Amino acid sequence: MIVTTTDNVDGKTVSQYCGIVSGEAILGANLFKDFFAGIRDVVGGRSGAYEKEFRKAKEAALEDMIAQAQGMGADAVVGVDLDYEVIGGDQKTMLMVSANGTAVKF
Repeated sequence: MIVTTTDNVDGKTVSQYCGIVSGEAILGANLFKDFFAGIRDVVGGRSGAYEKEFRKAKEAALEDMIAQAQGMGADAVVGVDLDYEVIGGDQKTMLMVSANGTAVKF
């Protein structure tokens, strides 16, 4: 499955637009990850634990979107947009990622 943020795929002609597809993932970071991320916020540096969770959420949202496109018989998803949001107010304990695009056939 071709997945791209562009509106088209070089060398391919869209023969049918199947519709909008989306995938979502909400992941929580546990207490220890939050604690160590808080320390990194104070002393500086990157938070490897959050970066790993972020990648997992992005991949899960994309996989969900691709599965929906495959169910429509699509060859690709174009115009993909990824959106990110932290849920939990001041606690910031949940990460939500949504992937949206247009399923197409060539």
